[in-house]
Amino acid sequence: MTLKFLGTGTSQGIPVIGCKCQVCTSDDPKDKRFRSSVMITTDSAHKILIDCGPDFRQQMLMNAENHVDVLLLTHEHNDHVIGLDDMRPLIFRSKADMPIYCNERVGAEIKLRFPYAFADDKYPGAPSFELHEIRGNFTLFGTEIIPVEVMHHKIPVYGFKFRKLAYITDASHIPASEKEKLKELDYLILNCIRKTQPHPAHFILEDILELNRELKPKHLYLTHISHMFGLHGAENKELPNNIHLAYDGQVIDF
Repeated sequence: MTLKFLGTGTSQGIPVIGCKCQVCTSDDPKDKRFRSSVMITTDSAHKILIDCGPDFRQQMLMNAENHVDVLLLTHEHNDHVIGLDDMRPLIFRSKADMPIYCNERVGAEIKLRFPYAFADDKYPGAPSFELHEIRGNFTLFGTEIIPVEVMHHKIPVYGFKFRKLAYITDASHIPASEKEKLKELDYLILNCIRKTQPHPAHFILEDILELNRELKPKHLYLTHISHMFGLHGAENKELPNNIHLAYDGQVIDF
């Protein structure tokens, strides 16, 4: 299986509109970050997308991806769901509704934001989605997927574990019971919005270093990174040996 980072940035992306900081004006492609999303390719070559934000169309085109079999949603914030309408070409080509796996709250929000996708009498060209409520572990294409419930400020959101890899974005706290799912993984992917200054809804580097000591992953990749973290090339060298800043287009085999 592989995981490809389609986006590793925060809700504003990098560069931030109008910002002249060294990160936003960097020429290094690794400092250009779309909104956070990943594509899992299974052993059977099925495509599982996690989150579908406002950069979805560009992410698919730039990565030469042309198919999604299933979408998993971590939560309902716009930087993770507002690209759903751009799934229309994939839906039309497959001639089937796009399966979406999420919790009940997120499903209700999707119906509110995209009511035309669920109308009894749809207008021509509308997308169509098939909602599946996550109620525990589930299996897709022969792969067991284990939801990991974390807190994003005051709302519970999902991360997802596949084999010895877990992907968690938009978290500020991981309950002790869920940490048991994350110990001694080969790959742990966590959000880290910046190096300093505590954030109410996201981990900062201090939190990541503590989780690294506690969970002991072989490799820990950072995503959902803001322009406040610093330049990829410089900051990556300062991290512990097993911690890495992820970048758009990066692929992990697991």
